[in-house]
Amino acid sequence: MRFFASPALRSIPVAVTAILLLSACSPKVTLTEAADANNPACAPMMVALPDELAGASRRATTAQATAAWGEPAAAVLRCGVQVPGPTTDRCVTINGVDWVIKEGAESWTFTSYGRDPATELVLEENRVPSDTALSEISAAVAKIPADGGCVGREDLPPAPAA
Repeated sequence: MRFFASPALRSIPVAVTAILLLSACSPKVTLTEAADANNPACAPMMVALPDELAGASRRATTAQATAAWGEPAAAVLRCGVQVPGPTTDRCVTINGVDWVIKEGAESWTFTSYGRDPATELVLEENRVPSDTALSEISAAVAKIPADGGCVGREDLPPAPAA
């Protein structure tokens, strides 16, 4: 004896699977792309970004050349931001990538220095450790060739004698 399920009964497993898959997805993080987000130099970096950053999972975003990690997003990256010029802001080198640091009240902004296009990483304070995040992301940012870097007072030529 054969049992034939009606087409309606056969579609139930498919519907249940679809509902489970859709409910497991986090909504996309809404971001604004940087002015130079379509720069081809961003592409190799974007594909090299880690799936996790300091233990936070990567999420889908709504803008080109952007990435976000955490639920809610605790780390946000944009490629193609304005390249920083000479600055007296603090600059650190992590795994061969120079970063200019701007401390804010609730977040810290790190901008790659000496690379065009520049990459900006914004970390919410006390949610993502900056040393870990910069260590984990610098290999991807290094895909954009360096054409300069941080200099310190010790790197400057001596002042001319008066």
